[in-house]
Amino acid sequence: MVKALPGWIGLVTVLLLIGLSIWLFALGLPDAPWLRPSPVLLAASAVLFLVACICCNGLFVVQPNQARVLVLFGRYTGTVKADGWYFVNPLVSKRPVSLRVRNFTSPQLKVNDANGNPIEIAAVVVWRVVDTARAVFSVEDYNAFVEVQSETAIRHLASQYPYDDGLNEGELSLRGSAEEVALALKKELQDRLEMAGIAVIEARISHLAYSPEIAGAMLQRQQAAAIIAARQKIVEGAVSMVEMALDMLDQHRKVELTPERKAELVANLLVVLTSDRAATPTLPLAR
Repeated sequence: MVKALPGWIGLVTVLLLIGLSIWLFALGLPDAPWLRPSPVLLAASAVLFLVACICCNGLFVVQPNQARVLVLFGRYTGTVKADGWYFVNPLVSKRPVSLRVRNFTSPQLKVNDANGNPIEIAAVVVWRVVDTARAVFSVEDYNAFVEVQSETAIRHLASQYPYDDGLNEGELSLRGSAEEVALALKKELQDRLEMAGIAVIEARISHLAYSPEIAGAMLQRQQAAAIIAARQKIVEGAVSMVEMALDMLDQHRKVELTPERKAELVANLLVVLTSDRAATPTLPLAR
């Protein structure tokens, strides 16, 4: 394993090599014009200067929330994640990998929900790299891998749930169970991206709608369901009010009602209470 040293050690090494190269170059020059220069000293000076230039390649800086993956002759030798100035073997390649939190917004995908209805869905995935070695060596391009796997997970998730509340009580749906669906999406994404050394921080649906070809029909269905639910509440309230009125008449005993009159009273009260228009009173004709 290659160990990264503080950058000042590399800088001092480079300066010493350059200084030694200059000193040997000075020694290799003749003191007088008629003397020949020393080829050995001049060659050693050139070699030391070349080594100093190569050693400069071993100096590198790691920014905050960034890492450098070190590879020596095709072999992974470690990762430097702490920010700072470092020096390593100049022959080691240093590939930068960002550790910052990133967002991926999927395009609007057209899929079928659990009931077979075509819907449009999109999601936002918040992720970051936690294992640099797997991110670099396990997949070809981890950014493209996140995009492809996110779209695949969104399509699979949409096919597991109905768009709206199902017929069975307590059944999860894409629109009515946002938290549960978000947790399921996050778990599926984490399972898919684990091999690339990526951690999913959050995943949520950002767009959800019926496809345009059925949006009108589904809107009418939702409106009809809302009207039915409202009418049911009105009927329940009207029945309870009629029962209360009959009980109060019986308790005060001010009016004696025959079964026929009671049935007529109940019918009139239900008509008045459940009608969506104001009641119009009518007077019986005198005989």
